[in-house]
Amino acid sequence: MLKVVNTKILLVILAVLIAIAGTLAYHRHEAEKAALQRQQEYERFRQQVEKDKKKHSSAAANEGKTWQKYIP
Repeated sequence: MLKVVNTKILLVILAVLIAIAGTLAYHRHEAEKAALQRQQEYERFRQQVEKDKKKHSSAAANEGKTWQKYIP
């Protein structure tokens, strides 16, 4: 009788440990997904900043040339 109780207790403990391990694995996976998403958003942001910077620099570089066309 005592052996059966011990076996059941051990099975419950094993089930709890498996549930905890599964939860930890799930949280680790979700954290990795979130980190990857943040990195991709940062890369898109940096690309947009570089694109805007080039556009702004290009407009400033050509400003003198455009005004020369309008001077009589």
